[in-house]
Amino acid sequence: MILTSAMTGSILVAGMGFGRGLTAMLVGNLLMFAYVCLLGGLGAKHGLNFALLASRVFGRKGYALASGLLSSLLLGWYAVQTGITGILIHSSSGANYLVMTFVAGVLYLAVTFIGIRGLHWLGMISVPLFLALGTWVAVDAAGHAGWSTVLAYGGTNPASSTAFGVGLTIVISLFVDAGTVSADFNRWAKNGRDSLIATFTAFPFANCYAMLMGGIMTAAIALPSPQPFAMDNMFGYMLQQHRTWLSAIAVIFLFCSLGSVCAHCLYNSAVGWSRIAGIKMRTAAVILAVVGIAVAAANVWALFIPWLSLLGIIVPPIGSIVIVDLYLARPGAEIDRDWRAQAFAAWAIGSVTAYLVEKQFPEISTAISAFVVSAIAYGLIARLLKNASTSANRA
Repeated sequence: MILTSAMTGSILVAGMGFGRGLTAMLVGNLLMFAYVCLLGGLGAKHGLNFALLASRVFGRKGYALASGLLSSLLLGWYAVQTGITGILIHSSSGANYLVMTFVAGVLYLAVTFIGIRGLHWLGMISVPLFLALGTWVAVDAAGHAGWSTVLAYGGTNPASSTAFGVGLTIVISLFVDAGTVSADFNRWAKNGRDSLIATFTAFPFANCYAMLMGGIMTAAIALPSPQPFAMDNMFGYMLQQHRTWLSAIAVIFLFCSLGSVCAHCLYNSAVGWSRIAGIKMRTAAVILAVVGIAVAAANVWALFIPWLSLLGIIVPPIGSIVIVDLYLARPGAEIDRDWRAQAFAAWAIGSVTAYLVEKQFPEISTAISAFVVSAIAYGLIARLLKNASTSANRA
């Protein structure tokens, strides 16, 4: 339940209109619920983080490619969110962008350094803040414009609205990398039921709610060309009320909301790279934070939409292969070899297909295409290898 989700909701509603944007939010979050529920359930069942689960699927050494890629992409999210913090403070106060980005990055590292307890307590602050402030912004904006105006909003350019498949990819890609490594958190669940409940609070509830609040605000103010990454967002809306106390709360809200997702992404990235590099999680966090802050200083936040597109192509196949392998093909699998070529083959097939879909059929969701094709490809490869092995044993 973060500001970036609200910004994404604003992008969807501006591009698709309120009705179609809301439908994309609901469908996309329900799909994410199924995806994260299955992957998180594996962590809860086996008590293993994603890197260890991936070792069973991609191999003792092969897992490093999947885990390393996801950990690096999550570091990219840390950089994006840190950069967004810096640009919003700069846009609102004129403070130096580089200084604000550095300060934000260090603060978010400090939370990560504490570990799970630090993430927990920041969430205990950021979620109630978002519920109160996000709801107020949406209701206040809609109250001034009228709810009928919000519901009838057709987007900034109804004649060339964003395709529904593209909207689904945006929703899914927003958390698909962190969702894929959900076992890093859900492994601590007492049982599968707790893992499922925790997943439901995130998808569809929290993420969809945050997107909806941003979408309502955008439909209500109905700017001809809204800029969610400038000041046309909840943070900017609160500042525009010109109340000192509300502006102070808005700054706290900004750092807590973006800090929550930054710290979680940095934690996930550090967990993955610490196992790959054989170092402690906190050591990895410090090293990665330095890299992330440097990347954030280069205005990486401006590549938000291309970033989501990239994630929708290369990440869903990883999760789909893990799901098919550990739920259907080899439920009791252990780490039995260094490399499992069939997993990488299915990954390549899914990502290449998604890339071609994006270029040739942009109205179709690349994220869903990547997931479905890689799952089918892996299932077929696993069946062929099993049949070949059976025939060889009979011979």
